[in-house]
Amino acid sequence: MMKKVIVTGGTGMLGSALIRLLISKQISVLVLVRPGTNRMDMVPVSEYVKVQECDVNHLLTLKGKIADDYDAFFHFAWGGTHGGARDDVMLQNRNVQATLEAVELAHAAGCHTFLGAGSQAEYGRVDGIPLSPDTPTNPETGYGIGKLCAGSMSRILCRKYGMKHIWVRILSTYGPGDGLHTMVMSGILQMLKGERPQYTLGEQMWDYLYCDDAARAFYLAAEYGKDGAIYPVGSGKVRPLSEYICSIRDAIDPGIEIGFGEIPYYDKQVMYLCADIRTLTEDTGFEPEISFEEGIRRTIAWVRGHS
Repeated sequence: MMKKVIVTGGTGMLGSALIRLLISKQISVLVLVRPGTNRMDMVPVSEYVKVQECDVNHLLTLKGKIADDYDAFFHFAWGGTHGGARDDVMLQNRNVQATLEAVELAHAAGCHTFLGAGSQAEYGRVDGIPLSPDTPTNPETGYGIGKLCAGSMSRILCRKYGMKHIWVRILSTYGPGDGLHTMVMSGILQMLKGERPQYTLGEQMWDYLYCDDAARAFYLAAEYGKDGAIYPVGSGKVRPLSEYICSIRDAIDPGIEIGFGEIPYYDKQVMYLCADIRTLTEDTGFEPEISFEEGIRRTIAWVRGHS
């Protein structure tokens, strides 16, 4: 059982949700954050949490400076996750190197388990079928290629050190602290201002998972997952994107008009995105617990409290 863990990316939505869960289980957490980050308020304050500033591209500077009595390492830090930065190949290559340094630091800290955050982007476009651990990968962006490479190389390094390696391929998640550019958060912000949001037709069939459910999936995968496993993380269910958008609108103001079809689909638009979570459930017992509507209510309440 885990008693002490290390987390990178703790100022992000998913890392923060994971830390909250670990605190609830009285697990001590060392959070590695970028020096000068403006998102320190996302790191929960607790007697179980210790924060250490460190450039995530130079994690090995901490080698020998932290105790060697940690159990697991959760690596979520990753630069260039949206926009043009996704195809900044030099940046994505540095992310791969940072992941390998994270494994080295995990080994030096005595960890027996390493969990890395992958992405559905590793698969590329796979329309019409749920994404399983065995679905062929064909990434089309530097981001997806970098994630795939980081997962494969970190697995090799963990094998060398005798550490359990878990790679979670995350689909669409949302919740408090979500990025401003995402469909969910940008929509909430616009609608709270009373603005009329514009979207595509919203025919995409997508899978959304609330951050607290995702955090449980990460914890269970690290604790009970099988060495070398790849686990797609999502709800395992799909709905048209237009339904998600209408749920957001209804939770804020049912009278807001939505401009469906006023924005064209993106080039290489993913029209079907669903996680096959059967292996994750079989290995760890994970089942989603929070509906999209409930998750949206919580997210809206958080945004209002931080306005």
